[in-house]
Amino acid sequence: MAFSLSWRLVRVVRLAERSCDPIRRLLSVSSFFFAKKIIPFKLSDIGEGIRDVTVKEWFVKPGDQVKQFDDICEVQSDKASVTITSRYDGLIKTLYYKIDDVALVGSTLLDFEIDDLTDAVRDDAEKSEISLDKVEPETITLKKEKVLSTPAVKRIAKENNIKLTDVKATGKDGRVLKEDILAHLQRISVDPSVKIPSSMTGRTVELKGYTKHMWKTMTKSLTIPHFVYSDECNVDQVMRYRNDVKDSLMKRDISLTFMPFFIKAASRALEQYPQLNAWLDEKTQQLQLLDNHNIGIAMDTPNGLIVPNIKNVQNLSIFAIAQELNRLQKDGSKASISYADVSYTTFTLSNIGTIGGTFMKPIIVSPQVIIGAFGKARKLPRFDNEGNVIPVNIMSISWSADHRVIDGVTVARFSNLWKYYVENPMHLLICP
Repeated sequence: MAFSLSWRLVRVVRLAERSCDPIRRLLSVSSFFFAKKIIPFKLSDIGEGIRDVTVKEWFVKPGDQVKQFDDICEVQSDKASVTITSRYDGLIKTLYYKIDDVALVGSTLLDFEIDDLTDAVRDDAEKSEISLDKVEPETITLKKEKVLSTPAVKRIAKENNIKLTDVKATGKDGRVLKEDILAHLQRISVDPSVKIPSSMTGRTVELKGYTKHMWKTMTKSLTIPHFVYSDECNVDQVMRYRNDVKDSLMKRDISLTFMPFFIKAASRALEQYPQLNAWLDEKTQQLQLLDNHNIGIAMDTPNGLIVPNIKNVQNLSIFAIAQELNRLQKDGSKASISYADVSYTTFTLSNIGTIGGTFMKPIIVSPQVIIGAFGKARKLPRFDNEGNVIPVNIMSISWSADHRVIDGVTVARFSNLWKYYVENPMHLLICP
């Protein structure tokens, strides 16, 4: 009798436990759907082969509630500044970078706390992974690429810490020969690194931002054969025109320098010499003549040299050019030049004369084919038409052209026409 009662009690307990299982499952599922989720906010690929950026400013802090499209931070690549916006609605949990830290594309900038892992968030996470995969195609290729060589060659490469993929192969079917790796060793035998001796003190400054971009562009420019043409220009008339109107424009918060006149003169001259407003495609050996006069201006900023451009100068008046130049200078002083402002430059000018100097050799920025630079205007003695010595404001000008596609005569004629417009600025004011 006691055994039968015990067995019945066991059955009742088991049935009670089974009846609780759906409730437990319901509570478990409910907690799954309503629990907070922590997701990483990754730095997406911002294009143009950019692999890293410098964090310049955070617009949020841990604990802030943000919505989709709110500004998160401002980052600076080696070309321009970019504002990163939120892809989610949620709470900021953790920031992983400090101001002036360098962040790699694909790395996590911060963590978000959101209410639910929606389909949009999951899709975005997948895109981030895809973007990260696309950032490193060279590394992936190298891992899969097989290099043919003998054990002796591999041993030499290992002893000297050389990747065989970096060695120019001359053997059959791309085989790296012993002569190939020895020649490679000879080429790199000079140690490019600079070490401070123990007897000296100093510090190391990492190249980043605009300076890093300058390293890349100027290194590439070394392959361009430069033809340099120099002349001098009488700027008395353009000084007079500028002085007549600068005060009235200043009341409208527009600072008028000589540069808008020089920019407009270049655009007018390019109308007669369109082959100078062009991009050179070295791979196809073709010159792309461009109708848009997107004239770049070399600009000194707290973060280094940058060359934003004023687009479609052929359609702008000197006043409109001055407005654009003022805007770019203000953005440059705050290191907030946008990527759009540095894109698609077709022709470049540098007014180094504001600092000093007379003649110089400006460096062409590929794929452009010419660049101009102006020296400091100086009052010098010159002869007038009657042979009298008179004081004249003279400014030196220097042009560098890609001698593979531009001949010296073309540069000289272009310079003469540009000089005519500067010395006779009335012709620049007749129409845009």
